[in-house]
Amino acid sequence: MGQLLIFGLGYTATRIAVAMHAAGWQVRATGSTGDIAFADRDAVLAAIAEASHILSSVPPERAGGDPVLEAYGEAIGAKALFYLSSTGVYGDRAGAWVDEATPTIAESGEGRRNARAEADLAWLGMGARVFRLPGIYGPGRSALDRVKEGKARRIDLPDQVFSRVHVDDIASGVVAALMQDAPSGAYNLGDDLPCSGNEVTEHASRLACLPLPPLETLEEANLSEMARGFYMENRRVANGKAKRVLGWAPRFPTYIEGLASLL
Repeated sequence: MGQLLIFGLGYTATRIAVAMHAAGWQVRATGSTGDIAFADRDAVLAAIAEASHILSSVPPERAGGDPVLEAYGEAIGAKALFYLSSTGVYGDRAGAWVDEATPTIAESGEGRRNARAEADLAWLGMGARVFRLPGIYGPGRSALDRVKEGKARRIDLPDQVFSRVHVDDIASGVVAALMQDAPSGAYNLGDDLPCSGNEVTEHASRLACLPLPPLETLEEANLSEMARGFYMENRRVANGKAKRVLGWAPRFPTYIEGLASLL
């Protein structure tokens, strides 16, 4: 079995770590719940030397630069590399479908200062398997939780479309790539039903038997800069490559099955 080193043992990476450990792999990780401190250079270098595969879920700094590549890029170059990215690298596509052949905003020059797109490109340049992820939901982090906590929003943007994915479907896709030593390149891991955020919120409200949140304009919502930027982008994310190359299929092909499992 292989030896996996994970940089950043967060919500999604923890799911991957559990699955790989169950498959008989040795798993080590940095992060607050990992067994290695990222700043402990000697310990990290020793773990890199022992690892056969390396996965990073560490986001880039907002000002630019990938912390893992800047600190350990030279040491990890000969390993099998895996990186959790974002479908945000495609930018706004006015509701059109995107796939892995769609230029990212870093490749097209539309987003030269977009840290995530630049990091995505850097990892691809290292020969990594890069997983582009849309909105992630799962236990404790879903429309059901937001509805129950009174934090759900409905924004009046009639043509807005997003893709999303259950955290366990991310884990199964990444595990498939790890176990197969999949070809390097980008892979979109999203479900089969891009739709508006309002549609998901309304379904969650019905499941929870709670009233719908009020419909607000973008201005009335008074969103944070990050949340507002999310609503300014509009695209549908195709997942065909992951299905063909990895043999992956989402266990929760739409939010309907995903929310039902969380209920």
